[in-house]
Amino acid sequence: MTASYKFAQWRNDPVSFVKEIFGATPDPWQSDVLKIFPHKQRIALRASKGPGKTCVLAWLCWNFLLTRPHPKIAATSITADNLADGLWTEMAYWMNKSPLLKEMFVHTKTRIFAKDHPETWWMSARPWSKSADSDSQGNTLAGLHADFIVFIIDESGSIPPVIGAAAEAALSSCKEGHIIQAGNTTSRDGMLYQATVENAAMWHTISVNGDPDNPNRSPRVSTEWARQQIAMYGRDNPYVMVNVFSEFPSAGFNSIIGQEEVEAAMHRNYTEGEYGNAPRILGVDVAFSGDDSSVIFPRQGLQAFLPQQYRNINGTTGADITARKWKEWEADACFVDNTGGFGSSWVDNLQRLGFAPIGVHFNEKSSNVRYANKRTEMLFGVVDWIRGGGALPYNQELMAALTKTTYSQKGDKVIIEPKELLKQKLGYSPDHLDALALSFAHPVHRAPRYRDGWELPAADPYRNYHPLSPEVARQVGTGRNQPYNPYYRNGRGM
Repeated sequence: MTASYKFAQWRNDPVSFVKEIFGATPDPWQSDVLKIFPHKQRIALRASKGPGKTCVLAWLCWNFLLTRPHPKIAATSITADNLADGLWTEMAYWMNKSPLLKEMFVHTKTRIFAKDHPETWWMSARPWSKSADSDSQGNTLAGLHADFIVFIIDESGSIPPVIGAAAEAALSSCKEGHIIQAGNTTSRDGMLYQATVENAAMWHTISVNGDPDNPNRSPRVSTEWARQQIAMYGRDNPYVMVNVFSEFPSAGFNSIIGQEEVEAAMHRNYTEGEYGNAPRILGVDVAFSGDDSSVIFPRQGLQAFLPQQYRNINGTTGADITARKWKEWEADACFVDNTGGFGSSWVDNLQRLGFAPIGVHFNEKSSNVRYANKRTEMLFGVVDWIRGGGALPYNQELMAALTKTTYSQKGDKVIIEPKELLKQKLGYSPDHLDALALSFAHPVHRAPRYRDGWELPAADPYRNYHPLSPEVARQVGTGRNQPYNPYYRNGRGM
């Protein structure tokens, strides 16, 4: 290693290291972390959404790699993909900012090492398996022995405490050792809760959040966004508590369904004879912005069919497309997302074409007291349907949205994470999932079918057919006492 650089100063003053090596100015809370790093063995960063915690972890790792002799660093995260896309990418970003680091180190997909001492001077990525037993999980960080050692545990909010057991053991035999963990307050069963609540005396905790009324808040979290989340969902919403205030909710988060169950549904397929007597339902999700898609998702009983996806279409065009599908498929009901009024143009134009769509607001009251809102009720309708044998078309976006959606408890009710947070997690809007969920907005019964050319008698019950029960129809205000014809055809039936 080149002795001309101020290694001793940077070792004791990581703030100056960041400024001089990277030309960056840390946020106040990041400076606090950097200052205490040389002096504390255990540091826990309790963070809201987006304050820059992965950035400060990368700075600490580079500082340790550069200023200690023959150091070893082991890093893990909640998933292998998260480690690769988060901390490992951040390490590469800052390495490319520094000619010195590029000269001295090599960055690969799983290892960063000194060119002069590749076997003894390194940082390694160590993913762990959620499906492994606790003994195997506990070995994730095992086997490291060095005088200078650091364990980095990113997204520790949902990582089981057993992962950190081997790291604790390694601290007993080194000259300088640190365990640094950072995460969101997602679970009371994870390492972060254990460190910052149950074993708070052992850990130096720094909490950073996006509370718009906190003068020490992270400047990286939009004040406008934070106020919007509080206004829309309330301060006691578990997702607001985690993502804005970095507080632990009364209950942790769980995925609504596992990947294996979704994959099984995408491998199922039924014949028409197996679902033909079930009602035909269209779920229509209307795009809120140019980045989102409008999706029409058909479902009949246990069989869901390939959805139609469109970008940048207005209500007139969307209604025309929906009406054509409705008529060709002879659908019994069509539920249109009208959250925030975005679908009102589609609803109005469909009505002008002689159809009777039913608008649904995702944040309206659930018809099931178990759920906090309609969106939660509909998404769990999808989950129950899949577990009851539902067959899905293969769709990667749908699979990701299903398996990455989480729920929690709000008092005595189940609540799904806000769509905005899921969209940020996925990198796109979960339009396919929302359209499928809309097909579960309300129970539907099948309309009577008639052969082409048959006239409907004046007293025929089809003239007063409605896809919803009278009670539900009154609740959603669709005019149950008025004649309902979902596909107007001059009075003819099917």
